[in-house]
Amino acid sequence: MITRLNDFPGNVLAFVCTGQVSKAEYDAILVPAVRDALSTHERVRLYYETAANFAGIDPGAVWEDFKVGMEHFTRWERIAVVTDIEWIRHMVRFFSFLLPGTTKIFPLADAARARKWIVADLPTGRS
Repeated sequence: MITRLNDFPGNVLAFVCTGQVSKAEYDAILVPAVRDALSTHERVRLYYETAANFAGIDPGAVWEDFKVGMEHFTRWERIAVVTDIEWIRHMVRFFSFLLPGTTKIFPLADAARARKWIVADLPTGRS
């Protein structure tokens, strides 16, 4: 399941994934949120956390995630991935060189630090 976190500025998209994540959830939750943010902000930031009870992601959702990221490739300013899942950490490290912004990986124990980092240095008055 994907849950959008709403206590972030408008140009910061924040999500927590729990249990099994499906392509239908990506299509209904993540994709519209990305498109909405990009319609009002030149560059966006992404906070993406896999909770301790994260069980996996459907192959169609992995493809959707990659596709959305590459469609708007130059508009990602920062990405914080918060996870203890090793294959996700490896995948993020492998693909992060493709993104023009800064990507950081944090363990779940450092979720608070990741949340501070993703909003750091935002210009005042920007939502």
